[in-house]
Amino acid sequence: MVDVNKAADLHQAILDEISKVVVGKEELKELLLVALIAGGHVLIEGPPGSAKTTVANSFARAIGGTFKRVQLTSDMMPSDITGFYLYSTTGSSTFMPGPIFANIVLADELNRTTPRTQAALLEAMQEYQVTIERETFRLEQPFMVIGTQVQSGGEGTYPLTDVQVDRFMLRLFSEYSSLEEEEMVLHNIDGIDQHDIHAVATTEDIKSIQAKAREVHVSPAVNKYIVSIVNTLRHDPDLLSGSSTRASIALFKCARVLAMFDGRDFVIPDDVKRLIYPALEHRIKIKPEAEMDDVTPRMLLDRTMEKITVPKV
Repeated sequence: MVDVNKAADLHQAILDEISKVVVGKEELKELLLVALIAGGHVLIEGPPGSAKTTVANSFARAIGGTFKRVQLTSDMMPSDITGFYLYSTTGSSTFMPGPIFANIVLADELNRTTPRTQAALLEAMQEYQVTIERETFRLEQPFMVIGTQVQSGGEGTYPLTDVQVDRFMLRLFSEYSSLEEEEMVLHNIDGIDQHDIHAVATTEDIKSIQAKAREVHVSPAVNKYIVSIVNTLRHDPDLLSGSSTRASIALFKCARVLAMFDGRDFVIPDDVKRLIYPALEHRIKIKPEAEMDDVTPRMLLDRTMEKITVPKV
């Protein structure tokens, strides 16, 4: 079993290895690892060319896991993700596993495919299994879906359903690099292009850290703090639909991981605060009349946090 200090060291080693290829984007890299250890999935939004695929690929290799990328299109079928049985003329069949059978699965431009194909990910993300022709297949562990989406409402896009969005533990952003970061990329481009990411962990290490995170203590006061945030948000007058219990679970599990990576075996309110936007913002729908007044999900979160008393631990 990995202790808290070793978990923190391994966390830093993974981030350092990814940073050899990905310049900047520290929050994105950090919270990707947090979500993996918490047993969740991540939705990344950002413009084309903002290193979403590079981050996901480097991340998978650094943890010693397998990586598969699925480029979603409108003509894809669910079997293109989950796999299918190939039948021969003799009547025998061979199972052809789809790209879902990997540790890290990048579902690129998820909202470019139909709701039917999007739904092929639901069982995998929730149950860590897929069912094909009435036969159930368990997925590799650790398992994580990293979904990306282009701007909703554009040509050829299908909005993600509330059910689909709710399966993502965190929503993160991959923006264009800053001026300084882009200068650094150009200055080191030859080294970046030639660098090969090495595994600094194994999947067994990751599973061990996941087990250790479950031992991090969350006091009753912090537990109530998490529930109060989500419950107060649900009663905001400008809210059309609020967060499910998965939102509270996301805050709870990810806060434990943040505490562990900080070398602590207990959660503090600041761990929860850091996760408010990534864990809750994508789960919020604003009433149409409030949207006309330029009310945003982030505004609802800000005023919710102002109402909640921060516990002393």
